[in-house]
Amino acid sequence: MSIITKHRRPQPGSAKAPIAPRPAAAAGFSWRQAAAAFPLALRKLDPRRMWRTPVMFIVEAGAVLITTVAVSESFTGVSPSSGGSSVPEGFTWLVALWLWLTVLFANLAEAVAEGHGKAQAAALRATRSTTAARRIRGYDPQSDPAALGSPVEDVASADLRLDDVVIVSAGEVIPGDGDIIHGIAAVDESAITGESAPVVRESGGDRSAVTGGTRVLSDRIIVRITSRPGETFVDRMIGLVEGAKRRKTPNEVALDILLSTLTLVFLLVVLTLNPMASYAGATISIPVLIALLVCLIPTTIGALLSAIGIAGMDRLVQHNVLAMSGRAVEAAGDVTTLLLDKTGTITYGNRQAAEFIPVAGADAEELIRTAALSSALDPTPEGRSIVDLAASRGVVATAPADAEGIPFTAQTRMSGLDFADGSSIRKGAGSAVIDWAAESDGVEVSVLADLTYRVDTVSAAGGTPLVVAERDTAGVSRILGVVYLKDVVKQGLKERFAELRRMGIRTVMVTGDNPRTAKAIAAEAGVDDYLAEATPEDKIALIRREQDGGRLVAMTGDGTNDAPALAQADVGVAMNTGTSAAKEAGNMVDLDSDPTKLIDIVRIGKQLLITRGALTTFSIANDVAKYFAIIPAMFVGLFPGLEVLNVMNLHSPASAILSALVFNAVVILALIPLALRGVKYRATGATAVLNRNLLVFGVGGVVAPFLGIKLIDLAVSLLPGF
Repeated sequence: MSIITKHRRPQPGSAKAPIAPRPAAAAGFSWRQAAAAFPLALRKLDPRRMWRTPVMFIVEAGAVLITTVAVSESFTGVSPSSGGSSVPEGFTWLVALWLWLTVLFANLAEAVAEGHGKAQAAALRATRSTTAARRIRGYDPQSDPAALGSPVEDVASADLRLDDVVIVSAGEVIPGDGDIIHGIAAVDESAITGESAPVVRESGGDRSAVTGGTRVLSDRIIVRITSRPGETFVDRMIGLVEGAKRRKTPNEVALDILLSTLTLVFLLVVLTLNPMASYAGATISIPVLIALLVCLIPTTIGALLSAIGIAGMDRLVQHNVLAMSGRAVEAAGDVTTLLLDKTGTITYGNRQAAEFIPVAGADAEELIRTAALSSALDPTPEGRSIVDLAASRGVVATAPADAEGIPFTAQTRMSGLDFADGSSIRKGAGSAVIDWAAESDGVEVSVLADLTYRVDTVSAAGGTPLVVAERDTAGVSRILGVVYLKDVVKQGLKERFAELRRMGIRTVMVTGDNPRTAKAIAAEAGVDDYLAEATPEDKIALIRREQDGGRLVAMTGDGTNDAPALAQADVGVAMNTGTSAAKEAGNMVDLDSDPTKLIDIVRIGKQLLITRGALTTFSIANDVAKYFAIIPAMFVGLFPGLEVLNVMNLHSPASAILSALVFNAVVILALIPLALRGVKYRATGATAVLNRNLLVFGVGGVVAPFLGIKLIDLAVSLLPGF
């Protein structure tokens, strides 16, 4: 394990309690969904929409042309031959029908994928209704921060503008996205997150952001509006979950260019066939040429490409993660480095007292009693755990009524009690307590040596050492020992990190702890590296170093100080409980505010890329069987020797052409569930994934059409004339 560390005092941070992710609804495909999406699929036949998918636009243009030819033949009563072979009556109409079905099935795949977001969008729209807002006129944060005497006017929420300041009281709906600038309140965010438990939002910290449409359950807050009408968080969510504002990702654009190029090449090939056939004294009919073109071009992946992208983003929505762009989802699939905060992500974040360790010359019971007394007025989880551990050892300490509680601060890094008789007790960081003790009478060298050993032992075990000391009425200080606070690593993480390692992903733990503590927790959790005593600047520097090495980086954050790093990372996942600055900087927002979900986001991104690659492989591979079906059928009338290529022993040239066209359409419909659900992801290396895709979807893409076309031919041969 390599070590990334900076030698400075650790910065204390607040613990973050994770919320367990709710089970995601399974994405799938049913006939009920297909029926609901059918009207949208029909509307997507509009050429103004179809041109965005070049491959399917060509198919639709071919369908229009063949329909025109079929109508013309109905009036003339002439069914021309093709390539020296007769064409059965109704052949052109059947070709036109299956061309239209090919386009319709492609649109249906996209419509069903978009339909998965309709229900959530409808629920979100219900939160977006116009509400009354109490806007403060001339708000003065210095003289009247609570706006108790400020003039207020009633306006519609739709009339609020950026930087307006409003009052929201218990029972009222927050009229727009904003930051609390005064007060604290319990807020019901269930309309956005689906989590029924209220959350606490307060001014001045990393949990000051509120979302329009949520409801204040208690107290009264002053909110500064941070969004313009129509650009709120809910508005963006609606547009993204519906796919209405989804732009093609760079990978989709590149694949579109490749598919368009292949389509153009095959179009040129088809256009040259009739001039070549004329040398043999025959012509190939337009329906046969169009059928050949549609079977040659990669229609399968062309039809499913958009649905795969939408479904990938939908899987994130099911995990209560909102991706601001499809590009972020793709980047998640290519991530090679994960930056994970220790507190709340790797550990539970609620350090618990595990042991009292007296130093040489101190009494164990005296240490327990003093530690419990110093924590009697400490409201933190750590302080309560010290009191509980002491009680389990039979020591119950109660602070005297005249004692003054000394709270922990980032400057003093210790807390305790000052008594009326002039004595006092303290607990906190080792260096801070030692300096406090040394102010009066100094610390004996032997005690300091023993204390250093105890502190280092606790740190090496991955714990946090709190040093306990007392000062008597004469001003003489004495160090009593160490309280071992244990930061518990979440169960199952070591296995998950090993799984990520098999995927080629490097994990880095970021913590403000000292290097010894960080090293111990990193070893216990199984991460590859750690950044100890980290500051926001250190995070950005680490991200840039990784990116300079050609690696893609993902990280989570919730505070304003995390915003620069979230913006720098390739995948920045902001917690919904965090500040507006963090949510604006990241390209994803986790509505559950669960930092461990970053691992699931990477899996979903990889599944998206693997699904697209697998179906692209299948699309190209299944063209091989269609070549053996159509090309011999086109020219067997002119060159009987081509019959040797009819390896599937298809019934007739017309049956062969129609069977290939039917299979080309039906396979799109058959693959819609896989496109929506995604190819099952396994934590293996890139080479293993490639080999598996080539075996399953490459070889399978060659074999399946041979079987499918032959079965369809058996049915088509029953039609009169075929």
